[in-house]
Amino acid sequence: MTTLSVLRFSHFGIAMAALTSFPLAAHAATVEHKQAPGAMIASAAVVPPGSSIYFLSGATGAPIDPKDVESPGAFGDTEAQAMSIFTKMKAQLAEMGLGMGDVVKLTVFLVGDPVLGGKMDRDGMTRAYKKFFGTAEQPNLPTRSAFQIAGLARPQQLIEIEAIAAKAP
Repeated sequence: MTTLSVLRFSHFGIAMAALTSFPLAAHAATVEHKQAPGAMIASAAVVPPGSSIYFLSGATGAPIDPKDVESPGAFGDTEAQAMSIFTKMKAQLAEMGLGMGDVVKLTVFLVGDPVLGGKMDRDGMTRAYKKFFGTAEQPNLPTRSAFQIAGLARPQQLIEIEAIAAKAP
C-alpha cells in the first residue's frame, strides 16, 4: 500500500509540475466568445483562470407608465419588455465597470404571448437582443438559452432574463 501511495503522489507531482511549467503568462488573459459564422449567439465562452464572474439576477421589464402596472399592455409586448431589460442590464453592468460585451451567458424565459396564440415571441426578443449584442459598437455575442415558461410574477410580463458576465484580470 505504501508503495502504491508513493507512486500515486509521484505521478501527481509530475503532472502538477508539467501543468505549472507551461508558459501561461505568454497568453493574454481575455474572455473568449467563440461563435460560428453567421450565428447570433456564441457557441461557447472561455473564461480564463483568475477572471471575475458576475451573476445578474433575472430581471423583468419596467412598466411603460409607472402609474399603470395592472392594464393588459402595461409592460408592452415582448420586444418592448426585452428592450427595457437590456437597458437596465447595461446600466447595472456599467455600475460594476462592465459592459454588454462582458456578458458570457444569457438565460431567457419567455411566456406565451396571448396575442400570438400562446406562443413565445422569440422574434420580438431577438429584435431587442440585436440592438445590444453583435453590433458594430459591441460585437461580442453571449451564449444563450431560451425557454417558454407558464408565467411570471405579473400576468402582463412576457419575458425575464438573467445573465452571467466575466472580466479577465
